[in-house]
Amino acid sequence: MQVRCEVGAIRREVLARSERTKMDPGNDLAFYEIPRLVTHVDDNFLAQVTQLYRELIPPGGTVLDLCSSHVSHLPPEISYSKVIGHGMNAQELARNPRLDYFFIRNFNEEPRGWAIQDDSLDAVLCCVSVQYWQQPEAVCAEIVKKLKPGGVCIITFSNRCFPTKAITAWQMASSGYARVQLVKQYFQAVEGFTTPFSLTEVPLPNKPAPLSSRLPGFLAPVAKLFERSASDPFYAVVAYKEK
Repeated sequence: MQVRCEVGAIRREVLARSERTKMDPGNDLAFYEIPRLVTHVDDNFLAQVTQLYRELIPPGGTVLDLCSSHVSHLPPEISYSKVIGHGMNAQELARNPRLDYFFIRNFNEEPRGWAIQDDSLDAVLCCVSVQYWQQPEAVCAEIVKKLKPGGVCIITFSNRCFPTKAITAWQMASSGYARVQLVKQYFQAVEGFTTPFSLTEVPLPNKPAPLSSRLPGFLAPVAKLFERSASDPFYAVVAYKEK
């Protein structure tokens, strides 16, 4: 008979020690000390993030926005019972109007032991920051412990990063597909998550159909490639906590 591990147990290490290294090994808190009140990715990418949140996060739920900044990209028309922010710069987080409160923590040094009750969160989000996690297995283990059964974790990213701070494994991944597979492995390495799935596009309401959908079959793939290259590519990996 197979013995079930405790929720949050790490089944295996995804990354070798060398894959966790960065070009800049300096203190991360010092790197993020200067506020960066920008969004890092384009509006089309962020619109898809917001739409995905609209579809997957229950209204009135409790949300944790990891590696957040001055904006959380949550749908403005939806209210949540509580939105908790995490980040590395207090000035950025203090500017975020959606946060009820926030905390500062360097996950690369302290990935476990967050001061959040287990089984209390409906959703955990991370937008364009997973590439900096040096201990992703431990972070995901903490995420699944804090989620309620059936709660969702949504990780979104593009092809942009601070190259000196992205981990070696991320830099070595040669494509968006390879990075999607890497993030899926983070979830799969931890006990308690459902099988993760990925998205490379979230349809936006009231947005005209793309040209690729209106062209003959042999031209559509070329047009779709052009459309995708014209803006920041969108990738999302989603997993739920098992009920």
